[in-house]
Amino acid sequence: MKKYLYLAVAATALVIAGCDKTQKPDTSDQGTGAQAQIEHEVVASAPTVQDAKEFLENSETEIVELTLRAKIAYWVNANFITYDTKAMATKVGEEGALLSTRLANEAKRFNDLDLPADMARKLDGLKRGSNFPAPDKPGAALELSGIMTELDATYSEGKFTYNGKAMSLGALSNIIATSRDPKELQTVWEGWRTVAPPMQKDYARMVEIINEGSRELGYADTGVLWKAGYDMPADDFTKEADRLWNQVKPLYDELHCYVRAELNQQYGDEVVPLDQPIRADLLGNMWAQSWGNVYDLVKPAGEAPKVDITALMAKADYDEIEMVKVSEKFFTSMGFEPLPDTFWERSLFVKPKDREVVCHASAWNIDDQDDVRIKMCIKKDGEDFKTVHHELGHNFYQRAYKHQPVYYKDGANDGFHEAIGDMISLSITPDYLVQIGLLDESDVPPASADIHLLMQQALDKIAFLPFSIMMDQWRWNVFNGEYAPSEYNDGWWALRTKYQGIRPPAERPANAFDPGAKFHIPGNTPYMRYFLAHILQFQFHKAACDMSGNTGPLHRCSIYGNTEVGTKFNNMMRMGSSKPWPEALEAFTGTQKMDGSAIIEYFDPLIVYLKEENKDRKCGW
Repeated sequence: MKKYLYLAVAATALVIAGCDKTQKPDTSDQGTGAQAQIEHEVVASAPTVQDAKEFLENSETEIVELTLRAKIAYWVNANFITYDTKAMATKVGEEGALLSTRLANEAKRFNDLDLPADMARKLDGLKRGSNFPAPDKPGAALELSGIMTELDATYSEGKFTYNGKAMSLGALSNIIATSRDPKELQTVWEGWRTVAPPMQKDYARMVEIINEGSRELGYADTGVLWKAGYDMPADDFTKEADRLWNQVKPLYDELHCYVRAELNQQYGDEVVPLDQPIRADLLGNMWAQSWGNVYDLVKPAGEAPKVDITALMAKADYDEIEMVKVSEKFFTSMGFEPLPDTFWERSLFVKPKDREVVCHASAWNIDDQDDVRIKMCIKKDGEDFKTVHHELGHNFYQRAYKHQPVYYKDGANDGFHEAIGDMISLSITPDYLVQIGLLDESDVPPASADIHLLMQQALDKIAFLPFSIMMDQWRWNVFNGEYAPSEYNDGWWALRTKYQGIRPPAERPANAFDPGAKFHIPGNTPYMRYFLAHILQFQFHKAACDMSGNTGPLHRCSIYGNTEVGTKFNNMMRMGSSKPWPEALEAFTGTQKMDGSAIIEYFDPLIVYLKEENKDRKCGW
């Protein structure tokens, strides 16, 4: 579910940090006159607004040059994983970390100036540096870059031998998705997690390095640094995330109760006790972050037409390129310009047979202008049909803010970027499938089938919410020292049980590092963006549907072909991160407050159904 790469401000540490060269001379043996002269020189050399302006201009030149080289290096490494490409990525990562350190510390010189709001915002971004800052000392940037490159490669190259065959994550995930044998599920689930223990020592060392770098930038730890990127104090952001979670938690609790009872019918009390968390390997996903693959086990009673996008694409003879072209057409139907020819020439759509690549889906803008690409190993199924729509959302967002200075070439906050594509996916309704010719109008499910369709959505969207909020909760506790390395795994499962109500299928080994079995941990991608995106996508969807004059249920609304929505949406996207995110949110939705109530409205019929089904059950864990 990682959806975009913006190297100048995120994972590769290209935006920004450095050495504070302001030093006071030793005056202990000098007289009063000499002291006065020194004080006069210090005052005379105090930075000015013009100095800050020139510093920002020079910094932008450096950032743009290195960003382009870094993106090319990382693109090659992701598509040709070899010893040499890893070395190349490590080298450019070191350069980025050094630049980040230098510029961030130099930006501190202007702390006491009364600056125009735009300049102050740019300098604040520089001072926050990257999400993974290296400290300002020899060798630190190189060590950090090497660790991060190796963690990423270890995950991408991970395999587990099952039934005599070395299997990668994709093949193992297919077993988790389709098998209904608890013993097989446990074996495969535990098998994938054998790739993670070798990462733990490096991960702990990386935490030490970036925490030192964060403290040099004036933050208590890296978690506080991350939370500082949301245009509010860190503690306020923690409270805001909790507020949003509590808005939607009642729906998750009902879903959990219902799913556990249905799985109990399949597997019995020994495998799925009704008074305990659910076994993580039984939910159809390697990380139990979405549960759509067990729909057949938990679907509502009664027969209802199911819209099987995978089967519809097979019937229409869709290949991977056609999936992308149809996704592009969604955006052009709203008035956006088509993707450039270079997108089709340079993207990776299908997994090569001759080499290892990072298959995890991502969207790139190599030159921060029009060289947009996606990188994914597309499968011809309904899940990837939605994923392609999502990835193109990143690309169209990237192009929308291409005119912004490098400091603002990003989403209003990191949740915005994820929410854009997901909002589009919410419009993949039966009516949309009719419009693009995949579904016959006579086969559109009636309103009586809405509970089934909403259940499918909830198993993906609602099941994901607690997972997405606990991922960075775990990292915040790692960064602030609450979890020592020896407590990483226990802390991980404490949070997964607290938020998700799940547990491992058996006691975990003493050396387990289960967080490392999820891409975004060794891949060092902050995850709160995905939680916020799941809130914002529904808020965006409701605003768009209201704008389009929709009078039906929110879950049946599609904005395909609506150019009015497209124009207003583009106006918000063009802002990039040039304004605080509440202003960008208001530009499209009319409010400055993130709100989970649209989720409750969207799933209202399902909530009624779940409460009725659960009325005689003991819920919770």
